[in-house]
Amino acid sequence: MRRAQVRDAERTGRFLASAAGEGLLPTLERLTPDLARLADPDQALVMLVQLAEELGADRVRELLRDPAAAWQLLRLLGGSRALGDWLLTHPEHLDAATDPGPFPGAGAYDERLAAAAVSASGDDAVAALRIAYRRELVAIAARDLASEEPVAVLPEVAAALADLAGAALEGALLIARAETPGGEHVRLAVIGMGKTGGRELNYLSDVDVVYVAGSAGEGSNEGEDSTEETGANEAATRLATNLASVCTRPNREPPLWQVDANLRPEGRQGPLVRTVDSHLAYYRRWAQTWEFQALLKARHVAGDADLAAAYLAGIGPMVWQAAGRDHFVEDARAMRRRVEELVPAGEADRQIKLGRGGLRDVEFTVQLLQLVHGRLAGELRSPTTLDALAALSAGGYVGRDAAAAMADQYRFLRVLEHRIQLWRLQRTHLMPTSAAALRRLARAVGARDGDELLARWRSTRRQVRRLHEELFYRPLLPATAQLSPADVALEPETAVVRLTALGYTDARGALRHIGALTEGVSRRAAIQRQLLPVLLGWFADGADPDGGLLAFRKLSDVLGTTHWYLRLLRDSGVAAERLAQLLSESVYLADLLLRSPESVAWLDRAEELRPRSAEQLRTRIESLVSRRSSAADAAQAVRFVRRRELTRTAMADVLADVDVESTLVISDIADVALAGCLDLARAEATAEAGLDADPAEFLVVAMGRLGGREIGYASDADVLFAFRELGTAGGEETQAWATGVATRLRRFLGDAGREPALEVDVDLRPEGRNGPIVRSLAAFDQYYRRWVQPWERQALLRARYAAGSVALGEEFTALIDPLRYGPPPEPGGLRELRRIKARVEAERLPRGVPTTHHLKLGRGGLADVEWTAQLLALQHAHDVPALRHTGTREVLRAAGEAGLIGPDDAADLIEAWTLASRIRNAIVLGSGRTSGVKVDVFPRDRAEAGKVARLLGYRAGLAADFEQDWFRVARHARTVVERVFYGG
Repeated sequence: MRRAQVRDAERTGRFLASAAGEGLLPTLERLTPDLARLADPDQALVMLVQLAEELGADRVRELLRDPAAAWQLLRLLGGSRALGDWLLTHPEHLDAATDPGPFPGAGAYDERLAAAAVSASGDDAVAALRIAYRRELVAIAARDLASEEPVAVLPEVAAALADLAGAALEGALLIARAETPGGEHVRLAVIGMGKTGGRELNYLSDVDVVYVAGSAGEGSNEGEDSTEETGANEAATRLATNLASVCTRPNREPPLWQVDANLRPEGRQGPLVRTVDSHLAYYRRWAQTWEFQALLKARHVAGDADLAAAYLAGIGPMVWQAAGRDHFVEDARAMRRRVEELVPAGEADRQIKLGRGGLRDVEFTVQLLQLVHGRLAGELRSPTTLDALAALSAGGYVGRDAAAAMADQYRFLRVLEHRIQLWRLQRTHLMPTSAAALRRLARAVGARDGDELLARWRSTRRQVRRLHEELFYRPLLPATAQLSPADVALEPETAVVRLTALGYTDARGALRHIGALTEGVSRRAAIQRQLLPVLLGWFADGADPDGGLLAFRKLSDVLGTTHWYLRLLRDSGVAAERLAQLLSESVYLADLLLRSPESVAWLDRAEELRPRSAEQLRTRIESLVSRRSSAADAAQAVRFVRRRELTRTAMADVLADVDVESTLVISDIADVALAGCLDLARAEATAEAGLDADPAEFLVVAMGRLGGREIGYASDADVLFAFRELGTAGGEETQAWATGVATRLRRFLGDAGREPALEVDVDLRPEGRNGPIVRSLAAFDQYYRRWVQPWERQALLRARYAAGSVALGEEFTALIDPLRYGPPPEPGGLRELRRIKARVEAERLPRGVPTTHHLKLGRGGLADVEWTAQLLALQHAHDVPALRHTGTREVLRAAGEAGLIGPDDAADLIEAWTLASRIRNAIVLGSGRTSGVKVDVFPRDRAEAGKVARLLGYRAGLAADFEQDWFRVARHARTVVERVFYGG
């Protein structure tokens, strides 16, 4: 008994000590290894002894002689106490328990159960039917329990149980006809629903049905019963009522199961039986979403086959058009939530069927995907969950890995459910709580003990829930469901009509792109056929549907064969819609994504679109540079990092649900790029000079909008270069080295190459274009003490450390602070600044551009606001430290708080500056242009203005409002500039 892993040796020993038990001992010794593998060895041994007492030890030894038969019988006795008890009372069924044959196919039980139903009458016929049913149930359970891989045979077991239930219903119908006056003339079809209809029934479960009565004939109004038809329905109702009674009423043999007709129209409140026309009239007018979901599994199981065929032919089109109903997907999701909410709190953590991560999660997921996608894909219309899941995977509607995982998890949960129900043949879907029951269940499913079983079950629930939430709540589903079958089919003529209606200007060209993406029978084409009907609508929500579709085709040509791209768009909660928005609104981003298509993966998670810190970027650059063999290649790696971060920033900028201050981020990216290429330039210049170490410290000072951390996607990097000799180095050689560093740095970042350039502009240096591009700190000191001009003091207001020697940067800052934050300029100096500003307005504005439309130099534009902020700083920073900031908005806020200008004036200037900066960035994002006059000009073309407006958050068709808003904001700002800057 120890070797057989018996738990209660004392009790089991008492049975074995009997005469019958002693007669079995040699056989049991031989079977000890098998006994040790049973779910409950104690129970199996006791029942073997009880069978020997009934039949004799010789008979039992004979049954156990064949190893396959012995194993099957032992597994049955150790796995189902209820069926063991049945064999004690019906030992004639032992042959069924030991027959190792395969599971029979559909229809195999019909003849045997029908013969039992007509073998007697009254209660004897009912008993005969139930006995015949139990015999077949014993055979199914014995083969199931004997299987070494119960999850593998689960579909056959569930199908056999459903077929057996159908045969029992047919037999019950025969008995009911005999008991119902006139029953032999009544046409009645029994439609299997739920797991019965799906051929995936449990061992003990209600059998869901719908009854269909024969029509009284032609001439009656649809949905209305004539007197003759009313009589036929009443007869069919009596017949259906008697059929259910045969299955459950008291008898010397135990009942089969409840026949549940609550899925019929109007549920319990509706008539038990309806004609085909009455059913169809109800479904056309009154049916709710969940009823069509239930009808997905409808199947003829008993009664009039022709009547069932008419019923199924009538409801089929309605089932597969139901997804087009308003709020269909939302209703299905709400139903799943209600099912969860109805689970009693005390059962929630034990529910295998209804709770979170249970069977219903799988079934609702599969059914929703079937109903949404099955309108055109007939191969998805299986009523069986596992077959439908396999079809969804084969068609690309569910990823292979996800489908395989969900199928494995579903099989495991169903096997758990079956093993629990088999023990006492009780209808339950709850995990047991007692240690003994958990041990027995663990051994029945191949787990080591109860703890291992619970760990596996909880893990399965988590995985099921995760997949359910990923698939059941796909954002594509509601959008796909709302499309007409013609739209989903993408047939050329209907597609052209739809594309034109959506706003595509070249519908025929769009159709060519669609054809290129969807032609063929590859999995890639199948997934594109799922995505495109919805994506076409999302492209149309953007400013340029045609451009979005073209960019999507190009991107798919690059990424379509990767393992993750289409799967991401199909399965992600947000990626597909975000990508459609980006491609249809931003040419700049479409180009960047083609350069770095792997960036599409960021769209799945908002945190991937958030800016990376300077330290993270430096670490990334160091890693890439260390693997490059030449300075030129290393510089391209630096530019690669910059391009990736520009892509990340632009993506966040376009997407309204990701908050990012793009000017700050783009400026920080430029700083990191300058620092990375500076290291390369210094190393190369030092090596070329034949030196072992740098002869001087080197500094890059950010100026202009870079100094204010205010640059945009099309901005240059304004800088000053400074150096200071180290040790004994000095003179012309150090100057040449520093010039070489500056020249290389500009070349590394600005030369043409595979990565976007960053022009490094040194025109703000002393003496402008006529001065050397790099000076020593001493030369800067000398120049500023002797020659500094008012406009240079103004420019230094935005100077800040960008890259290079920190110590030198601190000294440079200490050198220039007295100049920029010193006493206010003399009146002559202020007049000179105003004169220069007026001259810039008059001379530098491009010909043909109205002053109201130039975002930088026009009235109320960037230059107006920046010069005003800088004038305030020159005048008051000496006394108001809060003005000592390189950022325009920060200076204006400080000026307003200090009372130097009114709060409303500060707000007007900040609003104009912010809007102008956003418009400039939006022009680059929308058009893809990063240089040229148009980058700084408010778009006068209606289409381009519309695109820019959309990027700034205006709804479609409101480009005129956008234009008026800019004119108003700029006008208010110009009024402040004329009063504050010009003193008007």
